[in-house]
Parts: sequence; C-alpha cells; structure tokens
Amino acid sequence: MIETLAAIVWVAFIAYAIWYFTMAKHYAPLTQEEAIVLWKIHKQNANCHSTRWRKIKRGGKIVGFECECGYRHIQKRPITTSTPTPKIQTKTTVIYEKLHKP
Repeated sequence: MIETLAAIVWVAFIAYAIWYFTMAKHYAPLTQEEAIVLWKIHKQNANCHSTRWRKIKRGGKIVGFECECGYRHIQKRPITTSTPTPKIQTKTTVIYEKLHKP
C-alpha cells in the first residue's frame, strides 16, 4: 500500500517538474519600441487597417499590446530561462594597441 502511494507521489512530482521546466511561463517585459515594431509586423502580416494600439501592462511594465482589430500579443517566456545577456563587442583602438604591446 505504501509502495503504491510512494510511486504515485513520485509520478506526480516528475509530471509537475516536467511541466514546470517546459510549459510554465511568465511575462517578459517589452520596451515601447519593441511593442511598436511587433504591432507593425502584425499590421503587415494580417493586412490590418487599424491605426491605433494600446499597451498591455503587468506590474508597471509593458508585456504586450492590443490592436484595434482585437488582436492581442502578450510576450511570455519559460520560467526557467534567464534573461538574455547582451553581447558587447569592443574594438581596440590604435593607441590602446601601441600602449599594450607585449
């Protein structure tokens, strides 16, 4: 009896862990410019003739937009992903190279 109950609990835990790491999502904030670009892409792809859109906010941050035509876009990402790190490319100047010769 206890072995069956333990097996059921483990199966439930594994199912929850799989759901958490693959399906659970949270809102990802957008900038004003990103929301405008996404709205313009929607207008082109859907041949939408709307002239206005409104921000969808959660927690004081823009997470999506709603078009006049009724289309809603909400930006979400999985909970387990971290925020993307910006890739900074630096170029060394001629003066830096002259000063730091081996």
